[in-house]
Amino acid sequence: MSPTIVAVEPTAPADAAASARALRRVADPEHGTGPQRWDDVDVHDYKVAGSAPFRGVTRQVLFERDELACQVRYFEVEPGGHSTLERHAHVHAVVVLHGLGRCLVGTSVLDLGPRDLVEVPPMTWHQFRAADDAPLGFLCIVNVERDRPQLPTGADLEALCADPTVASFVRVAD
Repeated sequence: MSPTIVAVEPTAPADAAASARALRRVADPEHGTGPQRWDDVDVHDYKVAGSAPFRGVTRQVLFERDELACQVRYFEVEPGGHSTLERHAHVHAVVVLHGLGRCLVGTSVLDLGPRDLVEVPPMTWHQFRAADDAPLGFLCIVNVERDRPQLPTGADLEALCADPTVASFVRVAD
């Protein structure tokens, strides 16, 4: 059987805006004592204040392309801060860039450090916390099209907190 040859149309040259987006550089590559930020990338609130319990978290969307159907986001959790305890139907991958902290994935509390990769399976309770003395910065890769997070009910919290390790870890207030 002979191979099938498929003609591929050349893509149009990148426009100026695409060229400008080709590189997103960290504003302070030495990452002194302040928060890590990327040049020309807006810093957003993690969530709308009062919509879910969290403390000291910001979000930057670094990459989103329809062709890949994914979004790469950078989160920074201030010292002693935490993300929301939540679950959702979509998977996501988290890569720690800097700092130390811990995370809950299911009923496991895991220590985190630079270059660690955390996979959060579908419908799995999870939460990220920074150490008390330094921010925790991580990339989070998710589908662009995804469901909304679910917060725990009283019964969910009771079941999670039956494990003393989980009970001492989770934060459900701002």
